[in-house]
Amino acid sequence: MLALCGTVVSLQQTMVLPLLPELPVLIGTSTSNASWIITATLIAGAVATPVISRMADMYGKRRMILLTLAIVAVGALLGGTSTALALLILARVLQGIGMALVPVGIATMRDELEPEKVPLAVALMSATLAIGAGVGLPLGGYLAQAVDWHAVLWLPGVLAVVMLLLVLLTVSESPVRTAGAFDVRGAVLLSLALVLLLVAVSKGAAWGWTDARTLGAFGAGLVLLAIFVPVELRIPNPLVDIRTAAQPIVMSANAISVFMGFGMFVNMLVSTQLLQTPGETGYGLGLDALHAGLWMAPSAVAFGVLAPVSGWVTRRFGPELAIGLGGAIMTVSYLARIPLSGSVALVVAGTIVVTVGTALAYSALPTLIMRSVPVTETAAANGLNTLLRSVGTSSASAVTAAVFAASITAATGGYPSSGALVLMFVLAAVASGISTVLILPFLRRRAAEGDDQPSERLTVDHVVRGRVVDVHEDAVSGAIVTVMGGRGSHVDWARTDSAGDFSVATAGPMRHLFVVSAEGWSPVSVYADLTDDRTLAPFVLADRLTVRGLITDPQGRPAPDVSVVITKRTGGSVSWVRTHDDGRYTLPLPREGAYDLTAVDRGTRATRSRILTIGGRSVEMDLQLQEQPLSPVATGAADGPPRPGSR
Repeated sequence: MLALCGTVVSLQQTMVLPLLPELPVLIGTSTSNASWIITATLIAGAVATPVISRMADMYGKRRMILLTLAIVAVGALLGGTSTALALLILARVLQGIGMALVPVGIATMRDELEPEKVPLAVALMSATLAIGAGVGLPLGGYLAQAVDWHAVLWLPGVLAVVMLLLVLLTVSESPVRTAGAFDVRGAVLLSLALVLLLVAVSKGAAWGWTDARTLGAFGAGLVLLAIFVPVELRIPNPLVDIRTAAQPIVMSANAISVFMGFGMFVNMLVSTQLLQTPGETGYGLGLDALHAGLWMAPSAVAFGVLAPVSGWVTRRFGPELAIGLGGAIMTVSYLARIPLSGSVALVVAGTIVVTVGTALAYSALPTLIMRSVPVTETAAANGLNTLLRSVGTSSASAVTAAVFAASITAATGGYPSSGALVLMFVLAAVASGISTVLILPFLRRRAAEGDDQPSERLTVDHVVRGRVVDVHEDAVSGAIVTVMGGRGSHVDWARTDSAGDFSVATAGPMRHLFVVSAEGWSPVSVYADLTDDRTLAPFVLADRLTVRGLITDPQGRPAPDVSVVITKRTGGSVSWVRTHDDGRYTLPLPREGAYDLTAVDRGTRATRSRILTIGGRSVEMDLQLQEQPLSPVATGAADGPPRPGSR
């Protein structure tokens, strides 16, 4: 049912495309105005995806799926009965919100299915998305010619109502929810930023990339994003957990989604252009829109056929290998298509081979995300990944439009040159190659580590909430809480927010091991029997890791009121303090790595520096100051041998 829901919402994305050339005449507007019907859907989907995904984690995934389908149906009703441009744009905005259903559906699969079935389910969802998009083009063209053009708008609404009823009957509500209040401020900031950036990307070719409107939208969007990030780091229950998203593997997965989205969409755009360009150009194949859409359908079917294969590769060898293999296939395929695009058969074969790589990669990306984020953040994390895929497809559309427009001359008869198509194939190959390179470090790490998870199998459906504090009951933000079953199997993990709060999924009222660690603190662990009470007693971090020691003067006496500073070996101060009356000092332990520890008596100008190596435990280091010459250049002070009595 969830995969069919994905088919419905993807179907409506492409059904309207064949109608676009005739729409200005049908509703009496300009081509530029009519293009907003496509742009509005894209922007609405991008804005709604992170917002609805986060709401699904907090208020229920099934509830958000039903709400999304209802909004799609309302949009279809409005569009199917309207001829005014403003109402049609509003209808497409409502329909575009349906794209938020995809990451919520994938997160529901994680909660409801056995772990070994999740990769296949995700692959099936990815396949039906491609099938919906592929079927939408010829179906939209047929409906626009055979019946009233409004059918391309109201038919997806009818299907959405059917799916809404079926979801009510077959999909249960997930018990996995996170706590807290919804981040309204973050939602507003991110939504405004996305609207501005996507408007600039979508309309840049029409307005001009140096036009004040394009540059203004880009600039304002980037400023809002710059404000959004620190806001999310400071507030409890952020819309996007920046710290989780900043994990290397999550960052790489999101970057791969952008580049893969670019490569995937170029496949459809350039292939369609090749099929529809007249043969007189020397490279075109001269098909009409309907037949071009039909010849693109095999690639969508290939996506569906490959779903079991993609799921098996992900389950058997891991998502890292599936992504790397998919990216490599796309890269080689695009390069091969440069000389091999001279017939319909070759173009169709090329689109199918690129689809093979896309299917492998996109079926594995959600699985990689879900393995790397807490259970209670699954929908939000997949929502961000889906959003970035939209950024990739939007960029592909904008770049393709710009490249094609720049190549059109009187000599080409108003069509892009063959060189423009070759350039897009090269850019798509580069984007796919970057995706492959980004996953290689994690592929090597997985090969080195193996898969030695304990065999215990647990159903994760019981969410508990807690808090991490210090001995003064002050919140400890950024702490990692790891939950394990009785035999040591990993269950879930979470990161505390700015208020020290966290939510983790457990296997129900049974004994679990909780391990809490935070930068600068010794870890604590609790082996607890959970009850039906879903609130844990606070975890208290009591042992603060520090750098401490004694500073003495050149005569070996304790040196009070001396400045002690830790600096990075690459430049920049980390922290500093003044010694007490007994010459002792205490500084918070910095991140693991090498630093310089320096003491300076500003009155006598005596100094001393030593290399400080941090390895996750408290360090004690004494320094004896050395007298300095009156010359402004000190000699032999920084890295000289330690004096007796120093450590």
